[in-house]
Amino acid sequence: MNDLLVQPGIGQSPHQIGDRTIRKEAGGFSEYVKEALENVNELQAKANRSIEQMTTGQTGIHETMIAVEKAGISLRLVLQVRNKALEAYREIMRMPF
Repeated sequence: MNDLLVQPGIGQSPHQIGDRTIRKEAGGFSEYVKEALENVNELQAKANRSIEQMTTGQTGIHETMIAVEKAGISLRLVLQVRNKALEAYREIMRMPF
């Protein structure tokens, strides 16, 4: 379950101090989006591998369903963030200057 970590701060890179991870300023929103897309892609790949393993009998249906649901939830989250960003952009474009 270590792939469901809440990461504080948008656009910050992690630095380890003792047993806590702190984040330092990095690339900004675009870097955060890139990281999120890479994470979604990784979860999708894990789900695909889990499906393949289930068909060969290497893993059970429960683990496979959990992997598939994690991938689906993360994809829906990224899509909602994209939709909100597009909505905000359109709202800005409608503003009179």
